[in-house]
Amino acid sequence: MFFCAISGEPPQEPVVSTKSNKVYERRLIVKYINENGTDPITGDKLEESDLIDIKASPETVAPRPPNLTSIPALLQTLQNEYDALVLESFALKQQYNSTRQELSYALYSQDAASRVVARLIRERDAAREALANVQATMGIAPSASAPEDVEMEEDSTAESLPKEVVARIDETHQTLSAARKKRKAPEGYATAAEIKTYTAKHTIPSLHSASPAGITSLAVSRSNPDQFLTGGNDKIVQLYDRGTDKVLASLKGHTKKVNQVAFREKAGESTLLLSAGADKIAKIWAHDEASAEYIPKSTIRTHKGDVTGLSVHPTSTLLALSSVDKTYSVHDLTTFQQLFRSAPADDPFTSLSFHPDGTLLVLGTSTSTIQIYDVRMGAIAASLTPPNDATFNIHTVSFSENGYHLAAPSSQSTVAIWDLRKQKASTNIDLGDDFKINKVVYDVSAQFLGVAGSSGGRLFMNKSWEELIRFEEGGEMSDFVFGDMGKELWGVTGREVRIWGAPA
Repeated sequence: MFFCAISGEPPQEPVVSTKSNKVYERRLIVKYINENGTDPITGDKLEESDLIDIKASPETVAPRPPNLTSIPALLQTLQNEYDALVLESFALKQQYNSTRQELSYALYSQDAASRVVARLIRERDAAREALANVQATMGIAPSASAPEDVEMEEDSTAESLPKEVVARIDETHQTLSAARKKRKAPEGYATAAEIKTYTAKHTIPSLHSASPAGITSLAVSRSNPDQFLTGGNDKIVQLYDRGTDKVLASLKGHTKKVNQVAFREKAGESTLLLSAGADKIAKIWAHDEASAEYIPKSTIRTHKGDVTGLSVHPTSTLLALSSVDKTYSVHDLTTFQQLFRSAPADDPFTSLSFHPDGTLLVLGTSTSTIQIYDVRMGAIAASLTPPNDATFNIHTVSFSENGYHLAAPSSQSTVAIWDLRKQKASTNIDLGDDFKINKVVYDVSAQFLGVAGSSGGRLFMNKSWEELIRFEEGGEMSDFVFGDMGKELWGVTGREVRIWGAPA
């Protein structure tokens, strides 16, 4: 170790004088040379160039400061370190005791919850046993259990759809919107002149129970146009084949009336039957190839109010539901998992439909307002309100296949055609004061608009809004569906499904 010949302290930057061979601190000797020009020890003339740097080893540890070179100072330092360790240990013990207490509370709560669940399970099993005894007494066969039926409880609310789902929606949107610009009505599609000649072709009577009577919803298969799906006030979903005039499946599971039904038909995958009811749930059944029957696959219990709307996304992989609990949800039809549930809105939702390109979702409300959401982000893209001040339920909405127009009631007896580019109604169709709208629906060619209501069904030509034909045979019509290529028109009257087409 070196010591500076001037300060007597170990130098931070040691140099040696070639005149006296003494070690100095550079900053001190340079200052002395500038003031005196000589070596402080020998008095010989000295310049800064006469100083030689000493290269000390990097591993050399700097010496302790003077206050740590005495035994009392060292003892004081050790005492301070010991005190710090004791205080830290005390703080850790306090934190440890607090964590143990929180864990004890959590375990107690979990144990209490487990006891409650166990009690509820015992009560459920007792109720099932009592129900089975009652059914046996009355001679009613108990319904078979369905282990494949997966309960879909409410998941945590996500801010938006997962990225991979959004990418799939964007890809579908680009494909469909690009094709739509050049799209024309398919060759052989029904014309207005042909529709004017349509007459009743077939009636399927006495569907569903007589009490409570009434079919609430109708869906026609695109892959097998002879098959159709109905939901009724009797809580049943029925699949019917008109070719054989037989009920293919009578599906139970709802405890209140069925509000909506739909098919999910996708190439290479099993056909799904979908339903939504006033019992706050939606049900999904899948076709089982082995048994050739439809078995329950999922029960969706996301919503806390009546499920009022059901729509399948153009990708055929997503299902959207709306409810009077002021929320809508999106579910995966492959995994049967909930992907998104919206934050509660201001008004209950009473209807729902996907845009033909798949990026927008329209929801009717109970206060005559129409909300249009970007389904990818869950954000409102537009809000439409009829010009009149009357408040009514918008329980049916339908996008035109041209992508620009939306049909929805503007009162109980008028239909508004909204131009989404201008966000205002371009046309209002007055159906008469005695007409109450039940359903509005565009056909796939965007040429025709069907309306079902209290006085039957009516069909209008797009743009000119000429009334082409009326269907009044069965009285009030609750639902209306366009058949394949527009060659048939389907309607629901009471417990009957009626089909109109060109005369033979």
